[in-house]
Amino acid sequence: METEHHVQKGTTTVGIACKDCIVLAADKRATAGFIVNKKTQKIHKVTDNCAVTMAGLVSDAQLLVKLIRAETKLKDLQTLRSSTTKEMANLLAGMLYNNLRRFSAVPGIVSFLLAGSDSEGSHLYDLGIDGSITLVDDYVSDGSGSIFALGALEALYKKSMSQEEGVKLAVRAISAALQRDVNTGNGIDVWVIDQKGIRVAVEKDLNIPMPQ
Repeated sequence: METEHHVQKGTTTVGIACKDCIVLAADKRATAGFIVNKKTQKIHKVTDNCAVTMAGLVSDAQLLVKLIRAETKLKDLQTLRSSTTKEMANLLAGMLYNNLRRFSAVPGIVSFLLAGSDSEGSHLYDLGIDGSITLVDDYVSDGSGSIFALGALEALYKKSMSQEEGVKLAVRAISAALQRDVNTGNGIDVWVIDQKGIRVAVEKDLNIPMPQ
């Protein structure tokens, strides 16, 4: 995530598979050895039924989000149908593969959690920096504070959680990282993706002290 002289990074993102939806969550802090942005948007809409969280270099991540939006629209126009979540995951994974392997003074290290809902149900994918794809049927966390978020997820997650339970767990998981990871902070965003589309469940700015 680049500014004029600094590379912005640092994040915690969470994805939770619930009974009838996917819950995505992220913090709001971007760092470059110090805090450079307290209101970074880390969850982005791709289509009316698909969204991603991003972790890594902001400039690369923002560009890839723009590209996946454009490529998906073009593909839908060409095929006269809406792309499935799996197709969008594969398309973005290909972009990540090429992004990491192109020559650059600043390596494009970016990863995404992609959630979508289509005729086959709701789906959650973990897209690695190398272009790898993992279908997630329970929960996943990415970024510098993920080890702390995973502790909460492992302790409290259960199969077939309701949307309300999933949102509460996402807040708990991000909050755990907020308290313990210096690169995570300043707020929580939680989105819900289901057959009805995408909605913002939580949008909260926080001022939590950094760990000593």
